[in-house]
Formats: sequence, structure tokens, C-alpha cells
Amino acid sequence: DRLGEVWNLLQQEHVDRETINADVLSEGAVKGLLQALDDPYASYLNAELFKMESADYQGFFEGIGAQVTMRDGQLIIIAPMPGSPAENSGIKPGDQIMAINGKSTENITLLEAVSTIRGKKGTNVDLLILHIDATKSVNIIVTRGVIPLASLKITMSKGGIGHLQIFNFGDKTNEELHEALETFHDSEGRGLILDLRNNPGGMLHSVVDVASNFLDKGLVLYEIDGQGNRNDWEVNNQARSVDIPMVVLVNEFSASASEVLTGALMDHKRAKVLGVTTFGKGSVNTLRQLSDGSGLYFTIGRWYTPLGTLIEGEGVTPDILIEIPAGSTVDVQLQKAIEILDSVIMQVR
Repeated sequence: DRLGEVWNLLQQEHVDRETINADVLSEGAVKGLLQALDDPYASYLNAELFKMESADYQGFFEGIGAQVTMRDGQLIIIAPMPGSPAENSGIKPGDQIMAINGKSTENITLLEAVSTIRGKKGTNVDLLILHIDATKSVNIIVTRGVIPLASLKITMSKGGIGHLQIFNFGDKTNEELHEALETFHDSEGRGLILDLRNNPGGMLHSVVDVASNFLDKGLVLYEIDGQGNRNDWEVNNQARSVDIPMVVLVNEFSASASEVLTGALMDHKRAKVLGVTTFGKGSVNTLRQLSDGSGLYFTIGRWYTPLGTLIEGEGVTPDILIEIPAGSTVDVQLQKAIEILDSVIMQVR
């Protein structure tokens, strides 16, 4: 009623009422509603942006290759994808995007930012970046490219320890994981380091599948929606590698689905978790289309680990807290993980 009353007053008495654009005011009203929600993920997309955001990328997309999120009203890089234009341009996890193509990111929504940064390969986007360890922003011009959505990589050491890095959770992650585990077994692997550092997350069904390779039964997570309804996500029948000794590596940029996997493995006492407290992005977000082709993106629920730890805003705290010292060229977290696995392997001989 109040919105209608304001609209009527403007139409009747505003000095420029003849030039008032109803579409512009309507869009502004919707954006204002979403901003007032205090939901960092709530966004309005016009019809063009909605079509772009809901597209099926079929294994690749065009852009700079960096996952971003909102934290305390700031646009933050969670992680650039390995080998992406973003990483090659010097963008790092935790960097803050202050402006895009000269326009401040203050009051921008998450999906507006993502849609503006994304674009055709070979084109440039100008980002004003405040590095995580800096006090002065720098301009970085990134040339967009074709970003393959490879999910993971495994490296085997001579001691039979596999270093499995999962970069994100997509449609093909579980399939790629099966191939990686075959490599592990063919190489007579004896222990596995599951590296989720700088993993921004991905699809929920994908992480449930991945977790089910390492758990034989029970909950992976549960979610509570806006009506208080609970939905349990159970382990499915993957169960390929439930006996492999494991250590999980996480850091402050392990987010969303990677936090779900970490929490599940911790709560089931399936693996020791090592690193620092994770990002704390544990919300269920949905994209809904409106009648004119535009859309809304907003939060409809929150994720909890099997034993009831809220992920959103809290993150997952590892069993063993260990930071990489600033300026260090040695991966002390990986070294510690290898030490722990070597000890476990010796015990089961």
C-alpha cells in the first residue's frame, strides 16, 4: 500500500512527472526491497542478465575465472581458478573488488557484479583491486578467456600419498573423482590428502556424490528452509574409498560445498581436518524468474553439518589449526598433512 501511495503522489505532484519512467522506478523499488532484506546474496536481474545467469555452460564459460561473494557489503574474491586470466593477472583469494570498469561496487548486488565481470573472450574488464595485504588499491585490466570447468587434479608421491585438489563441485566432479581414485589405486596409494583450500563450492548434489565416495552411510548434511522444514541429504551408494586414510586441508577461502564436505568428514570422524576456519558460506540460494523475464536471486535456507553445526557465518573449524606464515614459501599445511598420514600409514602396517 505504501509503495502504491508513493507512486500515486509522484504521478500527481512530482515536477518531472511527465518524464517519469515506470520501468525504471519499478526496478529501483525491487532493488530497494532486496537491499533492505539484509541478505548478502539477494539480487535483482533484468531479463538479459537472468538469461545469462541461468544458461547451461556445458563444461566451460567465458570470463575471467574467479569466484566472488559478498561479505559485510564488500565484493570479495574467494578464489581465482587455477591458470585462469584472473590468477594470471595477479588476483588472489581475499582481494576486494572496489570498482568494475570505473564504477564503484558500493551497493552493487552479487549477481550484478558477476554479470558485469563476465563477458566474451578477448574483451577486457578493468578491476580496481585492493589486495588482501595492501592499503592502496590498484587497477588490473583482465582479458577474458574461455574458462574450462575442470574440477580436480591428483598428484601421487613416491610414498604412496595422493594429493587430491578439488577446485569446485560441478556436474562432472564425481566422474572426475572416480578417475582420480582409479589413478590412486593403480599407483598403490596408501593415504590421501584432500585439498579443499580456495575451493569456492558449487552444486549441492555434486558434493553429496563426492562425500559418498568416502562415507558408507549416514548424513552428509541437512538444510532448514524459511518455514523451518528440514531436508536431510543422505550418503548414496558410491562408497568406493571408505577405508583410505585421509587428511583434509582447508583455509579461510574454502566455502560453500567445500565446507559441507569438510563438515561431513569431520562429524563422521572419517578424516582429520587441518588448516584454518573456513569461509562460512552455508546458505541455500535460488534463482526465480518473474513474469517479464527478469529474476530474483535470494536465500531460501541454510546448511548444517550432520551433528548440527551451522555453516553460514560460522564456517568449519579444523581439528588441527595451522596457518601458513605471511611471506612463507613453504606449504606448512601440506607438510603437516603428509606427516600425519605417514604416521597413520605406519600404524596400520
